[in-house]
Amino acid sequence: MKATYKLSIAIALLLGTYSCKKGEASSQALNPYSTVDSAAVMNSDSISSAATMEIQNKQFIKTAEVSMEVKDVYDTTVSIEKSVQDLSGFVTHSNLQSNVVSEETYNTSNENAVLVKKYQTENTMQVRVPTDKLGAFLTLINDKKLFLNSRTTNAEDVTSNIKYAELESLRNKKTADQIAQMNTYKDKVDMGNSNMKEGNQQQLENMNIADHLKYSTVDIYIKEPKIRSAAIPVTNTKSIDDKYKLDFLYSAKSAFVDGFYLIQKIFIILITIWPLVLIAAAVIFFLKKRKPAGKQQSTTEI
Repeated sequence: MKATYKLSIAIALLLGTYSCKKGEASSQALNPYSTVDSAAVMNSDSISSAATMEIQNKQFIKTAEVSMEVKDVYDTTVSIEKSVQDLSGFVTHSNLQSNVVSEETYNTSNENAVLVKKYQTENTMQVRVPTDKLGAFLTLINDKKLFLNSRTTNAEDVTSNIKYAELESLRNKKTADQIAQMNTYKDKVDMGNSNMKEGNQQQLENMNIADHLKYSTVDIYIKEPKIRSAAIPVTNTKSIDDKYKLDFLYSAKSAFVDGFYLIQKIFIILITIWPLVLIAAAVIFFLKKRKPAGKQQSTTEI
């Protein structure tokens, strides 16, 4: 009983150890982004202070959402993508589309017509820019707006998350060492695999935090304030329909042929059911022969 109790304590300690190792790697992954070049941060009245905020001994994951109306969605999209590239960022999503409000075709000649489409263009984008250049990027896209619908900036304090990752690294390392020193091999492999899986998961989370510390995510929605129209040359389909409309002589000839085939089908059906026709004829003949005889007998009785 005493030996079992000691083994349980050893297993509990071991399960906590491997996670430390993983946390140690996470701590190293986070260190390169723990400092931000404040000289690169732009101070501007046109952007939120959350985009450029720097506090000693604090780490922030910064995000932003912008919704605005622009003169030309396509040109603005190209400009934003170029600005992101110039700032060493990248575009993760861009969905540019034209929503058709109405469309109508106008015939201009016997052969030609014009399809007039009325539409409104919009684009939903997501970009990643270096955190130390977030303020500069928001200033650049702010210059493209005709009207700003909304803008939201967030700075999430993850200082405690980073500290927790460091503590986890110590715990994981200690657990891994304890597993390695175990004399009993029962369940040792399963414990090691479980602890390694936990360590890998923690390391992945640390890498994600490090990535979000280095690059800020900006969601952008842009649209044009007014409906546009586009004239597209097309073929006059009405003149083609008129050209190949129903011809009377051809239709009459086709109807005559169809009628002839219908008569053939009727004869074929009659030939197929000739036994039924013969039986019906016999029954009718028998009834007619029997009817006069019945009338003659009733007259005699009177």
